[in-house]
Amino acid sequence: MPDPGPLPLDDLRVVELGQLLAGPFCGQLLGDFGAEVIKVEDPAHGDPMRQWGREKPYGQSLWWPVVARNKQSVTADLRTERGQDLARRLVDRADVLIENFRPGTLERWGLAPETLWETNPGLVVTRVTGFGQTGPYAARAGYGSIGEAMGGIRYVTGDPDRPPARAGVSLGDSLAATFACLGTLVALHQRGRTGRGQVVDSAIYEAVLAMMESLVPEWQVAGYQRERTGTTLPNVSPSNVYPTADGEMVLIAANQDTVFRRLAEVMGQPGLASDERYATHGARGRHMDELDGLIAQWSSTIAADDLLERLHAGGVPAGRIFRAKDMLADEHFAAREAIVRLAHPDLGEFAMHNVAPRLSETPGSVRHVGPALGEHNDAVYRGLLGISDDELSSLRAAGVI
Repeated sequence: MPDPGPLPLDDLRVVELGQLLAGPFCGQLLGDFGAEVIKVEDPAHGDPMRQWGREKPYGQSLWWPVVARNKQSVTADLRTERGQDLARRLVDRADVLIENFRPGTLERWGLAPETLWETNPGLVVTRVTGFGQTGPYAARAGYGSIGEAMGGIRYVTGDPDRPPARAGVSLGDSLAATFACLGTLVALHQRGRTGRGQVVDSAIYEAVLAMMESLVPEWQVAGYQRERTGTTLPNVSPSNVYPTADGEMVLIAANQDTVFRRLAEVMGQPGLASDERYATHGARGRHMDELDGLIAQWSSTIAADDLLERLHAGGVPAGRIFRAKDMLADEHFAAREAIVRLAHPDLGEFAMHNVAPRLSETPGSVRHVGPALGEHNDAVYRGLLGISDDELSSLRAAGVI
């Protein structure tokens, strides 16, 4: 990869003690914008993400190179005193510590925030868990799926005549990590004022809850319980997936009054926009099924490419539902470099999503795929901590690294 030049977070050092996704995705986001992320892994097995994922060509995870991109890997057995000492020495030289163990784990290892602040008062300690650091559920094991269920998104996802569905990605973990990243940057901004760090407490169920729009007051104020509505949202119409003449499916979103007028023009039925059943947002919501039927009847007579061309020309938001192969072939993805291709030491060319969001002056970059286990032990332990060859040999012999 070409040298990306100065990056906006390249003055930050992050020590990542977490594993799986909720903590490490936060580290990935910070690393994307230039933070030096030192990931500490168990020397025997490493992060379980090294083995996760549906497809594993040559026995290797395709998920690991993504979530561990831009990071360095060192090993340390944090269940041992010498491993804990290594972690303390790393954290003493860091701006941020990320972890997603159960509450109390850092404290058992002698790495409580209060202890770490004694030697590094500016440290930001970012903690990602299922239920947060406090409260009656804090000690429970909490995976992303449980947070999705408690946070409300599972109940409203899927078809009304079936049990709650899940998204095909780890939504709860990723949301908690994204909010953790936001909290970390806010805490760093505050540190610039006070010189002191603080704890960022990101709970998966609360990150999901934060995305639930007006679901809570709808029940508390109006007594309305949102239910599963399949491909639509209640009273938001038209916004659905519609059939085409060649068997494709096209999503059309024309629920705003002005946009619906454009859709009616494209359909050759401008009178729909003044029909009292469809003239306003509320009226279209009340007659959603009838309106969807009219649009589907029209769209099913037109091939997808032609349909999309008409809709785009008329200023109506519309598009196909993309799969990975569609993304890799799409001209807009290519023009904006939404997908980057890197060299993987074993798998060759390796495509993955690029950094988001985009900054005009100092954009982030994907500089390398996830590292091998302990790949940076020498560089970090010798170069950063100044550990001698004899001590490194002793640590290896004891299985600490």
